[in-house]
Amino acid sequence: MRAYPDTSVLVSAYVPEAHSRAAEKVLSDFAASLVLCPLQELEFTNALELAVFRREMSPARALAVLNKFEGHLKQWLLQPLPVDVFTRAAGMARRHTARYGARSLDILHVATAIALGAEVLLTFDKRQRRLAQAERLRVAPRVT
Repeated sequence: MRAYPDTSVLVSAYVPEAHSRAAEKVLSDFAASLVLCPLQELEFTNALELAVFRREMSPARALAVLNKFEGHLKQWLLQPLPVDVFTRAAGMARRHTARYGARSLDILHVATAIALGAEVLLTFDKRQRRLAQAERLRVAPRVT
């Protein structure tokens, strides 16, 4: 079963925070079937650089985390961003944003997951969870 991890799960697995254990477990559970694309790579890198900007992480620590992540990327199925993903996302925006308050990147992650053939979206983001469920994707991990 293909699983698409969003940035909230990826960052939590590499940078200690409240969801880190759950992120590590769900990535381990789906390790053989993870699908990623340049969108996650960009967002992960940007999250680390923002942490440096906010003085939450040293540049050396950010580089070490990024190197570890890039090493793992070689083990996962990295695919190009599908050409039709923005058309798919625009349709999702028309169908769901007024109801769920989805942001553009929330929609783009869900649309990308679907376009890449994922059956499961891995996220801690509440808006993405609702959006994914509205699009009939399974969502993990379970959060309370």
